[in-house]
Amino acid sequence: MWRARDAILEALEYLTADELRRFKMKLLSVQLRDGYGRIPRGSLLPMDAVDLTDKIVSFYLEEYGAELTAVVLREIGMRETAEQLQMQINGPGAAPAALAASARPAPVQMAVKTASHFVDQHRAALITRVTAVDGVLDALYGKVLTEEQYQAVLAEATNPMKMRKLFSFTPAWNLTCKDLLLQALRDTQPFLVSDLEKS
Repeated sequence: MWRARDAILEALEYLTADELRRFKMKLLSVQLRDGYGRIPRGSLLPMDAVDLTDKIVSFYLEEYGAELTAVVLREIGMRETAEQLQMQINGPGAAPAALAASARPAPVQMAVKTASHFVDQHRAALITRVTAVDGVLDALYGKVLTEEQYQAVLAEATNPMKMRKLFSFTPAWNLTCKDLLLQALRDTQPFLVSDLEKS
């Protein structure tokens, strides 16, 4: 879905240096949907529009990333830019409804469903017990993980650190992404998965 990414980039490139700085500061404090984490302040502040677009898409995926970008633009007074972004994503007349939807918290049943996924239930055990992390990464590369994310996990020194880094990306994942991680774990660590399913 390149269209959303391009629309985010176009909106951010439209901002002046001061507006981009205000955008980044507001992004650090704006209310996020349940299940999503914040981009770390240290890596966020020095980014230009292109790097920031990539980071927003990798943390929040394209659909929610575009909605969140529009919300933040409105918060810093860039209403026209926000509406233009929403129109590019959803078509004319869709901006108010999409923005209203993005401001609402995720339904409770959705949050419960996400939290009950195998990889969420067994996060701590997976961090400490997965031994073939590189095989898991290879299975996720290109489907769930970007090149940047793949290299970031690979750069960690130990398996627990690699798994912890991998889990730092999961707040932006949907159920399909988590299912792919579970399948990769079944393929590379079948006995561990079987043991955890019994617990």
